[in-house]
Amino acid sequence: MNAFIFTIVSGIVGTAGMSLSMWLITKSGIANAGMIRAIGSLFTKSYDNSFNPGIVIHFISGILFAFLYVILISIFAPTSVAAAIGTGAMIGLFHGVAFAFLLVIMVAEHHPIEQFRTAGFEVAIAHLVGHIIYGILVGLVVGLSGARIFLLS
Repeated sequence: MNAFIFTIVSGIVGTAGMSLSMWLITKSGIANAGMIRAIGSLFTKSYDNSFNPGIVIHFISGILFAFLYVILISIFAPTSVAAAIGTGAMIGLFHGVAFAFLLVIMVAEHHPIEQFRTAGFEVAIAHLVGHIIYGILVGLVVGLSGARIFLLS
């Protein structure tokens, strides 16, 4: 398989791990981190029929972001699987901080569904954790596969 296919796989694996972690956070009662329904209901304006569009949008976004992650990991040129995982985690940390900020400041305030309008510290931290897990898993796939994408070769 080539880097393109491994990047898609890394996006699927990372998104699945992130989705599972967010589901576990929500089920544990720590925070309302049900982002799949939150994403879907942005488009459907309803909680009831939000899961299917939410999961499709989330996985497509995860695959697209994987290309950015793989490009950035390639720039850092990790020399081991552990270094690729660490690089992915750091990218996830920065991505998570940016997303958590945007979520709390912009998205929640204008969300069409009442239960997603409140995004406090717990929700922001949940999303930060989810993005770090995403980065770790993308880094793991990159480290194991050796996939690299360079914009200027």
